[in-house]
Amino acid sequence: MTMGEENAATKNRHQVSAFSMDGLPQGGSKCFDDDGRLKRKGTVWTASAHIITAVIGSGVLSLAWAVAQLGWIAGPTVMFLFSFVTYYTSALLADCYRSDDGKRNYTYMEAVQSNLGGVKVKICGLVQYLNLFGVAIGYTIAASISMRAIKRSNCFHENGDSSPCHISSNPYMIIFGIVEIIFSQIPDFDQIWWLSIVAAVMSFTYSTIGLGLGIAKVAETGKFRGSLTGISIGTVTETQKVWRSFQALGDIAFAYSYSMILIEIQDTVKSPPSEEKTMKKATLLSVAVTTLFYMLCGCMGYAAFGDLAPGNLLTGFGFFNPFWLLDIANAAIAIHLVGAYQVYCQPLFAFIEKWAANKWPENKFITKDIKMPIPGFKSLNLNLFRMVWRTIFVIITTIISMLLPFFNDVVGILGALGFWPLTVYFPVEMYIAQKKIPKWSSQWICLQLLSFACLVVSIAAAAGSIAGVVTDLKTYQPFKTTY
Repeated sequence: MTMGEENAATKNRHQVSAFSMDGLPQGGSKCFDDDGRLKRKGTVWTASAHIITAVIGSGVLSLAWAVAQLGWIAGPTVMFLFSFVTYYTSALLADCYRSDDGKRNYTYMEAVQSNLGGVKVKICGLVQYLNLFGVAIGYTIAASISMRAIKRSNCFHENGDSSPCHISSNPYMIIFGIVEIIFSQIPDFDQIWWLSIVAAVMSFTYSTIGLGLGIAKVAETGKFRGSLTGISIGTVTETQKVWRSFQALGDIAFAYSYSMILIEIQDTVKSPPSEEKTMKKATLLSVAVTTLFYMLCGCMGYAAFGDLAPGNLLTGFGFFNPFWLLDIANAAIAIHLVGAYQVYCQPLFAFIEKWAANKWPENKFITKDIKMPIPGFKSLNLNLFRMVWRTIFVIITTIISMLLPFFNDVVGILGALGFWPLTVYFPVEMYIAQKKIPKWSSQWICLQLLSFACLVVSIAAAAGSIAGVVTDLKTYQPFKTTY
């Protein structure tokens, strides 16, 4: 290399290092955040897209059924209370992203480790990752129901509304599983922002269609159905009414649960402004949008069908026509759930991969990345362990989904098990520890009362959903589910 070439190369290097990832002229070190990782690029909007993708999941479709169990007074009230609790505890949790010394906590479990420590970390990890595993199963069931509903809707259109149109959900679960195996190869959370935005758009699409069909049905019949106290005794027995009301609480709790991935989402956000400020804005925005949608979808679905509101608004065939609109809505649900599955599973994937890399650091199968050139794109980093383990994970969730295809009860159990510990207990305890709130002070008592009230709701919801599963099991044959 000549002297002139060397000077030119040095000059180019300086020019490259003088620009940050955002394309702004800055010092070379500005390409990295304070923890030495590549500069985060997340904003209020990307964080909101991740939250909306996680929150407005299949849960929205069971809300008309949940409101039907509780009635016009308790239904919307419970929904509003859950939204307030979710927002408040999420704001507490956002404060726990950084420890007192400014160190970042990259995962929910690390936040619990640095604020509470001890056996609580293991309990938190167990509950969080079991819950994420359960959500993957719930979403596989929901996606297959929607894909099958497209086939049924077309069958009804061709053969008349009274034809049986029995269709098995198993092939659709397998199709969903194959799609997830492909998307699961995306290495980490930062790289699925585009999938989240597509999924968030899809969730608005099907929620709006559900809402529109509810309004059309009310306009057609000319009356608001339903009662102040919910489903009437006679349609169900008194015992059933109690269990179903409890199960409705679980369904609504599940419709709001995303706390278990909040810290992971916060770790994609850039600063300044501080991450907790951005996250609190994103939480307020997404919980407000979500609550508005939930109120509209749940209440219009109940107004349209009254006591007969189906467990899944777009697939329970309260609506038959226009069949093409139902097909669009159900396709949007399936596409949304592809993204939502990834948003929930990426933290679990990352946890297992980090644990394996720490346990066997010398093992090339676990740590070595193979560069695979893709024509027209930049080369893909393929890790054999990641490919094998994530594929096995998706296969296991798909098989369990085929064994447990009752959507409403599974949703209720997931909501109940995850809601209290992850959305309320740990955020409250971490906040008390971090802010050093004295025992028996008025703030401490209020926080503990909130936590206790949510525990009671969780236990009731779990009991209701387990009773539902017991009822379903009486008429159930494995791998033989047709509707």
